[in-house]
Amino acid sequence: MRIPAISPLAISDYTATTCAGVGREALWRALGELRTCLKPCDFQDVSLQTWIGEVADLARVRLPSALAEYECRNNCLALLGLEADGFLVSVRRTIERVGPDRVGVFLGTSTSGLLESELAYRRRIPATGVLPGDFVYHGRHNTYSLASFVRRLLGLTGPAHVISTACSSSAKVFCSAERMIRLGLIDAAVIGGVDTLCLTTLYGFHSLEFMSPTACRPYDKDRSGLSLGEAAAFALLVAGDAEGSSVYLCGYGESSDAHHMSAPHPDGLGAQLAMHAALQRSGLAADQIDYVNLHGTATPTNDASEGLAVASVFGPSTPCSSTKGITGHTLGAAGAVEAVICAQALKYQAMPAGVNTRVVDPSIPIAYLLRNRPAPMRFALSNSFGFGGSNCSLVLGTREAAKAAALT
Repeated sequence: MRIPAISPLAISDYTATTCAGVGREALWRALGELRTCLKPCDFQDVSLQTWIGEVADLARVRLPSALAEYECRNNCLALLGLEADGFLVSVRRTIERVGPDRVGVFLGTSTSGLLESELAYRRRIPATGVLPGDFVYHGRHNTYSLASFVRRLLGLTGPAHVISTACSSSAKVFCSAERMIRLGLIDAAVIGGVDTLCLTTLYGFHSLEFMSPTACRPYDKDRSGLSLGEAAAFALLVAGDAEGSSVYLCGYGESSDAHHMSAPHPDGLGAQLAMHAALQRSGLAADQIDYVNLHGTATPTNDASEGLAVASVFGPSTPCSSTKGITGHTLGAAGAVEAVICAQALKYQAMPAGVNTRVVDPSIPIAYLLRNRPAPMRFALSNSFGFGGSNCSLVLGTREAAKAAALT
């Protein structure tokens, strides 16, 4: 079945806060310097031989007193991220233009404020097992607390939801927002994702034997697993031709292959479906994509599966890389972080290289970048693939390329 093309939507502003620093330029500098921002794990009292991507000084961030019920590491990182790059100013200008009921909030997370529950559990009443009275589940751990906090902070009254499909969560919010705008339900949307380090993910991925004892090395022939990170990334998607927007959402594709709870299909069939759907919605052929940002977690099975899928769709010569060697795998925030990276790549007309990778796995037939490559770029595709086969691919384009594609 042929998937109809969509009209490109302007990404009028965007931001990302990661272990590379606060704001999108800190992340772009790390990419330009081929500098990993991962470090040996020293989070809480975790005793694991692995590396993490931790946002510095996050413990110092506090929410406004009126929003104290939302106080948790995840929402504090959301606040830090929203305040970067003048993003809040852009959102408030849009609210003034269209009204608070015409701006949606669609965010992704995998664990939300789970750390708060973990720490509260340690303080439970010994005789009864009851959690301490100061623990507020709905504002701190509940998955929706992220969207509820952002919505209240911004004074929005439009539709809102949180997607939690593991690592594809904050890529899929782009799709939700596009559909809402196309249906005329809203005029703009604050989209993105936030995920923070917690004990469950660190020990959980360790129990799955997915963690690397060193900084992760995506697509390396000797890759040994992922490094977990945390991040907050946001974008403002608007209807129409937003003045000053240099990057547009041109297409998206979603699939659910349900091959296995934690392992991808060995031939990447679900990934192929998502990429093909993204190309069809953008009205583009595979050879019009200039760069692919790979999901690239650095686990042996993920990289092999995705590599085969990318080679099947794009052939062996389209430049691609995974940027998780800098940020780590930020789980529910990864899709939004890497969409921001693609937006920066289109803005600066430069393809980012993979970091930490020494020798690309020769069994994976793709053009993996080990050096940054300045080059003319029109369109970039970003992959985000989650547990259970929940897959999403996004196509972003420059203003000029998006407009030209919409006319053909």
